[in-house]
Amino acid sequence: MLRSSSPNNLTHQLVQELGKAIVSERYMIDQGFPSEAELCEQYQISRTATREAVKMLAAKGLLISRPRKGIIVQRREHWNLFDPDMLSWILSSTPSLETLRDFLQLRMAIEPEAAALAARNASKADLQVLATALEQMLQAESGLADPLQADIDFHVAILSASKNPFFMQLRNFIETALRVSIRFTNYFKGVDSASYQDHHKIYAAIAAGDSQAAREHSRQIETEALQLIEERLTPTSKD
Repeated sequence: MLRSSSPNNLTHQLVQELGKAIVSERYMIDQGFPSEAELCEQYQISRTATREAVKMLAAKGLLISRPRKGIIVQRREHWNLFDPDMLSWILSSTPSLETLRDFLQLRMAIEPEAAALAARNASKADLQVLATALEQMLQAESGLADPLQADIDFHVAILSASKNPFFMQLRNFIETALRVSIRFTNYFKGVDSASYQDHHKIYAAIAAGDSQAAREHSRQIETEALQLIEERLTPTSKD
């Protein structure tokens, strides 16, 4: 049962509850979903609030209403993965290896080019932000800073330093991708934090204005992480 004095807040709560449930696969794709009447009874809220919540989830690509079939969970290719709520739900669930791979593939398509652009366009202020994040990564190796946040701050700072407005608009998505993927890839590598030296190479290339080196060093980090995921997705071959 949801509790709130505001109908709008009840709708938001229901969107959050159902969104997390769908992303975590409590409801199966292409299978039946509770009707609005069933949701009203289950969560003890009005039909109006329930209908609005279903519309919002449909707008995010999670649900679709079909004649004689009712409400159905859509396939993942229809989900709006750039939606802030969606990113939050993915982060709060346990992502599959396939999701981690998809995140990393997108990072590989974006981050090396952002690093190359940062080498051309970064201002002194941008370089200072990168240097600060890098220092935090070094401190994290001694347990004096949050290793995950330092790593995220460094990569997000590169997007800003690129000065490309489209890359800059992807900050929230990349931050979520990093928050999900770094935690797992570090676990797979058996380490608690990212390599300071590897990230320092990217910083040095950006500071030197060397676009090609910045691109290559960035790609190397993403390639290593992607290989860790793909090794676990590839079935063990039998002799």
